[in-house]
Amino acid sequence: MSLKEDYEMRVSECMSRQVRTVSPEQSLQDAARVMLDEDIGALVVGSEQDVAGILTDRDIAVRAVAMGRGPDAKVSEVMSAGDIVVAYDDQDLDEVAVMMADRKVRRVPVLERASGRLAGVLSLGDLARTDSDTAEVAVAGVSEAGGEHSQSSDGASGQAM
Repeated sequence: MSLKEDYEMRVSECMSRQVRTVSPEQSLQDAARVMLDEDIGALVVGSEQDVAGILTDRDIAVRAVAMGRGPDAKVSEVMSAGDIVVAYDDQDLDEVAVMMADRKVRRVPVLERASGRLAGVLSLGDLARTDSDTAEVAVAGVSEAGGEHSQSSDGASGQAM
């Protein structure tokens, strides 16, 4: 048996721990500025104690523009919210990759199971840097057309927070 078969990698071993948050009341311009300054494509909306949603560069570039929203619009107007997809720090990485593929999401906030607090973000890039087989599963699912996650919906659906 190989080491990989004996060992299940946990989300906490792969996720990015440096997480930037933005308030639902902040403007899209403020959020876009943080993304530009930090060279990141997503922000968790809310706080470490209360994750309300996620805002991606695509939410701003596609959803907000399609809705006719300007730079002064609030983050809450275009973010993915509600029943968003999340992972827990102690979850098996392969399990989360399948969930990301099924729900067609590229990034998920990671919560500490014990406290429910925001612990990090897991992205397709994190998966690719850690395990190419696991990343392949997620990328294949995310890349398929159709499914539950849609830019035209009011928010992403997924595992409840």
